Amino acid sequence: MASQHFVTNISAESVADVEKRFESSTLHGADIRFHGVVRDRENDRSISAIDYSCYAEMAERELQKIADQLSERFPDGRLFIHHRIGKVTTGDASLLIRAQMPHSAAAFELTQTALKMIKETVPVWKKPCFVQ
Repeated sequence: MASQHFVTNISAESVADVEKRFESSTLHGADIRFHGVVRDRENDRSISAIDYSCYAEMAERELQKIADQLSERFPDGRLFIHHRIGKVTTGDASLLIRAQMPHSAAAFELTQTALKMIKETVPVWKKPCFVQ
């Protein structure tokens, strides 16, 4: 079972709004925040946004599995993952991974591992909104 310090969330709430609620940790010397930002091109075509959708129950379950696995592998850490669904305009973040660890190397590893697992297993679909 995941630690209370390994938390996941999927909602339409913006990454910026979610991130405002975070507190710093005095136990962790490394605090990494990864933002997955919507680019302005998809398949060499201009886009104005990406509309993200998911099968919520399955996506939440997969994110929880990731949190469970990573909390065992990184017991001294804290992790928060937020994936935004709905329309996200170019330049805005659709994904937040915040990793806190006692040392930087482990924090980078936790962040990269979480991102890889999310991309491989979490059923979130994206529909580009192409510029006409």
